[in-house]
Amino acid sequence: MVNAVVFDFDYTLADSSAGILECIDYALQQMSLPSAPESRMRESIGLTLPKTLTFLTGNEDPGTGAEFTRLFVEHADRIMADHTVLYETAPQVITALRAAGLPLGIVSTKYRYRIEGILRREALLEHFDIIVGGEDVTDHKPHPISLQQALRHLSCPPAHAVYIGDHSVDAEAAGRAGVPFVAVLTGTSGRHHFDTAQCLGILDDLSALPSLLGH
Repeated sequence: MVNAVVFDFDYTLADSSAGILECIDYALQQMSLPSAPESRMRESIGLTLPKTLTFLTGNEDPGTGAEFTRLFVEHADRIMADHTVLYETAPQVITALRAAGLPLGIVSTKYRYRIEGILRREALLEHFDIIVGGEDVTDHKPHPISLQQALRHLSCPPAHAVYIGDHSVDAEAAGRAGVPFVAVLTGTSGRHHFDTAQCLGILDDLSALPSLLGH
């Protein structure tokens, strides 16, 4: 029985890709690094910013990663909220699950204050009991600590929760936390990316989630 639902944010509840691509491009340009192909940048969405740099350039230097992060965040503070659009099905799914009495949370590498601003704009922030963002933990997905932190706040045992995400990193984090996982295909991942994951379901979008969970 599912007693709490926790969502990833980017490519799960919302499409921030336009803003993310612009911020990646900005940071690379400011560092005089070559631009990356758009398809490659899209595949990096969901990774931490230092891992994004490594994924795009191969550079693993912590100092370079920190500078990339600083520049990305600097530009994101200017443009990200305006470039983020909730998926059409997200509001109705959120309100349906909340009406069914389920506590809701978000666990994301995106900064919490940015998620809060977007949800406040959409009049949905009050539906979430906990948001764990990139600034709230030192170890990020696939490390399970952010999911564990959310579930402690929700007073929900891992086996009685479910985590919804679009990326294999989300599936791995759920597995390491002992949380059942549902994949959505609204990002860049296909069904084959979840072949090794133990999924309750793989959904084309969020619209089928309430029925999958019995609501």
